[in-house]
Amino acid sequence: MVGVVIASHGRLAEELLNAAVAMVGPLPQVRTVSLNRVTCKPAEELSTAIDAMDEGEGVLVLADLFGGSPSQAACGLLHDKRVEVVSGVNLPMVLKLATIRDGKSLGDLARLLTLYGQKNVVHASELVRQVEAQPAPSATSASAPAKP
Repeated sequence: MVGVVIASHGRLAEELLNAAVAMVGPLPQVRTVSLNRVTCKPAEELSTAIDAMDEGEGVLVLADLFGGSPSQAACGLLHDKRVEVVSGVNLPMVLKLATIRDGKSLGDLARLLTLYGQKNVVHASELVRQVEAQPAPSATSASAPAKP
């Protein structure tokens, strides 16, 4: 199974994992790395976490922000470790780990979670307005017998 490291500024990574575990149960082979202003060596912290999660199929790093320290540190390890980096992690992506990892390659998992994360960023109020603007089906058409 592909290992996963969720890396973020502050405690975001920990809280994403805590929320997911509360909703779907334990997620094996997932670790968090929380970087902050006192973190001296983010690449070393990530490297240690990646090594701990790699059981031979590589590790997917889910970083919080493209261009941020966690993402940059992870990308800096691309040539030294079997790792893929996806930036912009969100809770739906972490939840999806519960059902999507088995049998997936590292590259496939990175692509699938990227698409899934993007698909789950929606302008929810606009969707609600669109549904509310649709005419409700009339009671007579719903109960009318079908014509042969």
